[in-house]
Amino acid sequence: MSQQIELAAEPRSDVGKGASRRLRRDGKLVPGIVYGGEDQPENVSVRVNELVKAMENEAFASQIVHLSIGGKESIRTIVRDVQRNPASNMVTHIDFLRVTAGQLLQMSVPLHFSGEDKCVGARLNGGIINHTLTEVMISALPRNLPEYLEVDMTEVDVGDNVHLSDIVLPEGVTLVELSYGEDHDLTVAGVQAPRGGGEAEDEAEDAADDADGETAEGDSDDG
Repeated sequence: MSQQIELAAEPRSDVGKGASRRLRRDGKLVPGIVYGGEDQPENVSVRVNELVKAMENEAFASQIVHLSIGGKESIRTIVRDVQRNPASNMVTHIDFLRVTAGQLLQMSVPLHFSGEDKCVGARLNGGIINHTLTEVMISALPRNLPEYLEVDMTEVDVGDNVHLSDIVLPEGVTLVELSYGEDHDLTVAGVQAPRGGGEAEDEAEDAADDADGETAEGDSDDG
């Protein structure tokens, strides 16, 4: 079970680009907004050090964030958008969406790849594990949001792929991409043949060389 994520914010009355720049210039506060539900949008600010600490949790972007505004009782939110400075990668603005109990949410959750140290294709046949996706979009009620989805690579052999439909989903969780049809069953991961070809390719090449040699001898005999 994932640890509850809590974050404190303060109401922000000074709004606009200039006000946001002043907050960021101070280096201690990040401007943000809370919206959704029946209440009006509310401008807030979050302390940089507290935000950075919360974001160290991998689940920060995919789980419920219990946000306390102005010391009041916390409300349930999810992170809807994080803007960053392209040069420094520092957060410049953050959006929170209020969450209600019966509301279906679409969230991007990370993939955790297990069994790679025992993977048949890599451990026994020298293949190379390749991750095509590292996160997927899911749909679930707030109470069913998973911290991550697990992809078991143990039995994947060289040339085999794991698709979205192969992921074992927790109860109440669906993959958004699969709702668009079978042609959206994307590849998640696979095991490629080792560089320079695997044993099967080497054997095929040897067999082809032998066949060519026998053909050449047969042509010589006919002459």
